[in-house]
Amino acid sequence: MTELDVQVELPASKPYWLDLWDLTKPRMNVLVLIATVAGFYMAAHAAADWRKLPQTLLGTALCAAGASALNQLKERRCDGLMRRTRNRPLPAGRVSPLAALWLGLATSLAGGAILAVLVNPLTAALGLGTVLAYVLIYTPLKQVTSLNTVIGAIPGAIPPVMGWAAVTGSLSPAALALFGIVFIWQIPHFLAVAILHRDDYAAGGFKMLPLADKNLRETRRQMVLYAAALLPVSAMPVLLHMAGMVYFAAAMVLGLIFLVYAVGCLRGGSRAAARKLFLYSIVYLPLLLVFLMIDRMSWITPTLHPRCGSLPVSS
Repeated sequence: MTELDVQVELPASKPYWLDLWDLTKPRMNVLVLIATVAGFYMAAHAAADWRKLPQTLLGTALCAAGASALNQLKERRCDGLMRRTRNRPLPAGRVSPLAALWLGLATSLAGGAILAVLVNPLTAALGLGTVLAYVLIYTPLKQVTSLNTVIGAIPGAIPPVMGWAAVTGSLSPAALALFGIVFIWQIPHFLAVAILHRDDYAAGGFKMLPLADKNLRETRRQMVLYAAALLPVSAMPVLLHMAGMVYFAAAMVLGLIFLVYAVGCLRGGSRAAARKLFLYSIVYLPLLLVFLMIDRMSWITPTLHPRCGSLPVSS
């Protein structure tokens, strides 16, 4: 009997199309779009720039949806072993692997095509590169090494760069600063998730740091180190003349609160402390990006791109 023959009999609780929708992880990808909007907003100068925003968001959303569906396709066996994921559409048998494959490929390719034709080739390359890195590198490494969290943070930090590239057709220190903020933020965020679902990850065969780090000492130490690193990294937009003191003050306050929660994990070491950090991390990033965009309203000048060192890329 092949795995395609194995079906789990469950009551039909919702329409089939909702199961397909769930494969795209829409709630998780909302943050992807927020980060993309932030990068786009920081790069936009003229009213004409904003004409590309709908196409940018649609293409990015489709790439993110495709990556999520293909990720769940590759991890369907592991998901079936974990309590929190066993009722997902694939392990529960409500969606076939073939349907998930077609969904993931179709949405990824459609997103790349929209970005290439209606935005620019650089943004399309970033979008499709993110899908490939997420599915072909990060996903298999989750069963090989606890470094998967750091490696997975690379494609996870690309969305604001895509927003920037959609406007400018270029890469620059400003885009890299946005990348750095999202990259650093992800590490304590996902380490907190790994602590909260430690038993599930063990059952699924994932090599998360909290599993190798039995007393969680190294895990908590890394949470503190990365939370501390957010302070100088989040100040980079000020040094690059992307924002001023309003953003700087907000970044320092938000970052210090993040650090306090991380230190709380180091001292207390309880699941409750990890849950507090996880919940705050969900609030931290959108708030930081909102303050960055608010500050730009009064701070940005027509010389932003030259001051940020834009590196032209033909589009």
